[in-house]
Amino acid sequence: MLSVFDHGAHAPCPTPFNLAAFVLGRSQELSDKTALSVVSPDGAENWSYGALEGAVRGTATGLLQTGMQPGDILLMRLGNTVDFPIAYLGAIAAGIIPVPTSSQLTGPEVEAIIEGLAPSAILLGDSLPCPQTDLPVHSTRDMEMWHSLPPAPYNMGDPDRLAYIIFTSGTSGAMRAVGHAHRAIWARQMMMQGWYGLTGEDRLMHAGAFNWTYTLGTGLMDPWTMGATALIPAAGVDHSQIPQLLNAHETTIFAAAPGVYRNILKSAPARMPHLRHGLSAGEKLSPTLRAAWETATGTAIYEAFGMSECSTFLSSSPGLPAEGPALGRPQPGRHVGILGPQGPVPRGTAGVIAIHRSDPGLMLGYIGAPEETAAKFQGDWFLTGDMGVMHGDDQITYLGRDDDMMNAGGYRVSPIEVEAALLSHPGITEVGVTDIAVKADVRLIAAYYTGPRVLEPEDLTAWVAERLARYKQPRFFFHRDTLPKNSNGKLMRRALGTQPDE
Repeated sequence: MLSVFDHGAHAPCPTPFNLAAFVLGRSQELSDKTALSVVSPDGAENWSYGALEGAVRGTATGLLQTGMQPGDILLMRLGNTVDFPIAYLGAIAAGIIPVPTSSQLTGPEVEAIIEGLAPSAILLGDSLPCPQTDLPVHSTRDMEMWHSLPPAPYNMGDPDRLAYIIFTSGTSGAMRAVGHAHRAIWARQMMMQGWYGLTGEDRLMHAGAFNWTYTLGTGLMDPWTMGATALIPAAGVDHSQIPQLLNAHETTIFAAAPGVYRNILKSAPARMPHLRHGLSAGEKLSPTLRAAWETATGTAIYEAFGMSECSTFLSSSPGLPAEGPALGRPQPGRHVGILGPQGPVPRGTAGVIAIHRSDPGLMLGYIGAPEETAAKFQGDWFLTGDMGVMHGDDQITYLGRDDDMMNAGGYRVSPIEVEAALLSHPGITEVGVTDIAVKADVRLIAAYYTGPRVLEPEDLTAWVAERLARYKQPRFFFHRDTLPKNSNGKLMRRALGTQPDE
């Protein structure tokens, strides 16, 4: 049996279509219901569905009044405020193509984006890096005035037309500009039960900043599509304060990256009577962290895997929890395979996780890079660059990125498996594993870890010897104050180190 999941396609996206119109499609029906609460220990800033749609469509009018036209590109340089989703949806409502960017980007990085995409204008938040430019630059004060303008009609059209551009995180090389169609939001319906278990009655809190695409989708767009309430911690809220906020605001679903769960556990969270479950994505969730959270709170965490090019498409869920070491299953409606050089491999065989080009959530392509786009396809399959194994029950075990896979003594070893073994050690809080050159043509596995104190290498060697085959065991252990991560908080294994005597 081949490693292919295809249980039937998701319903086709209707036409004409507009992403923002779909997200806010229930706003008139739910006009007085709270769509968004920006929460802190001091209170909450609330936005009703009616006020939210009014600000979004007023922003669409404001952008059009500046002279922008449908199809123009708008660079977003905004901070962790509600301005971010309002401007993002306002641009899409008008048919303008927003490019959300991380507030942590430097001036030279932003300059490279401007040169590559040639935007027509920039939305610029206070004190954010942005190079000198002749382009029109609009401030947050301009945006606030747009909120009260008459609503623009939604720019309806082909669901396959370009809606927005996001940048990959750069964990496996240079950042790429990923173009997504309006239909991308339609495809996210497959996550509602395939991962979230989300209903219109839920109150979903996402711990990320507004200007992170994980927050933008899971924390905002999806709850609004379902008519639920989105909760976002205000800027400056510490992770140790989140349990208090979860309880105070009767949160039913909590979404965060694994590192946030780890930080919350340091504050000894109490039971959360309203919380049904948590969601995790952004990096691999360790079994140790999952178990610690369940013990502390009495709630499960459901994990998902995805990427900028297709968002999340593999996941566990309340209805179909993962078993053993598996990450989860392809969501119903997806067409997913595990590929080798000749195509899909037999079940139980490692290969590259791939998405069929028919998936409505798959990107249109890398902007301005048709050859690079074509290189990511093997026939009709988009190759993610991540390794996995599909089992007989459709569950997939994630093995890490292909370029993170290690070669130790001629064996291919997944860093994910080695890291999971080390994270079960009580003295380790975070760990990254890679292989390093010790001499010509000889590479050995090294582990870099954080923790309250330096651990004896002999003790760690004994620990992994009980849990891993000999060829998978690290030969070197290095204590670090922090591990290298990118702007989205993802571990950068290739930056861990190159010499065993560091």
